[in-house]
Amino acid sequence: MGKRLDAVLKDLDRAKLYSIDEAATIVKKTATAKFDESIELHVRLGIDPRQSDQQIRGTVPLPHGTGAKRKVAVIAKGEKAKEAEAAGADVVGHAELIAEIEGGKFDFDVLVASPDVMKDLARLGKVLGPRGLMPNPKSGTVTFEIGRTVKELKAGRVEFKNDDYGIVHLAVGKKSFAPDQIAANARAVLQTIIKMKPSASKGIYVRSVALSATMGPGIKVTVSDKY
Repeated sequence: MGKRLDAVLKDLDRAKLYSIDEAATIVKKTATAKFDESIELHVRLGIDPRQSDQQIRGTVPLPHGTGAKRKVAVIAKGEKAKEAEAAGADVVGHAELIAEIEGGKFDFDVLVASPDVMKDLARLGKVLGPRGLMPNPKSGTVTFEIGRTVKELKAGRVEFKNDDYGIVHLAVGKKSFAPDQIAANARAVLQTIIKMKPSASKGIYVRSVALSATMGPGIKVTVSDKY
């Protein structure tokens, strides 16, 4: 264990459970790397991730954004393309944008498409899928509400889903954020996850919650059904 992490752990009670506000304050102190570390939320759920009716996947607008600027591209035609431009999309197009992507140009972080053009994107599945960029109704990136979606994505809407172990991992800010901003973002995610509890999930739903900086230890958060 390095001297930096040694110093961080010296004053940290690893067994204690903290409120979300306390954890947000402490996690900033543990972020001692020489860059603006991400602050990550980790939520272990009492679900069976092998069962399709217990999968947790959704989106949530973070009140204070992610701390990172994302380039949003939109594939749409006509009025929906104009709506995307008016909402501040970074790249808007149809056939020409599809051709660029097919040729290997990915000058964006999120891709949104209107339902009427999804048939034109079918051939891009092998290119976009492995990069996690294929528009999907479950992630809210296939929609006729193009303007609202673009604005939310630019403001900090994020997507989350459980991994193979039933854990949701999500960045909820940067160490440069104030503690109350980190807490508010984490609280928004937790409240959304709680509302999404699958009816097929029995027993304890939220099993553990932790906040951590990219290069820091996990700060255990008190589990509650209300945050």
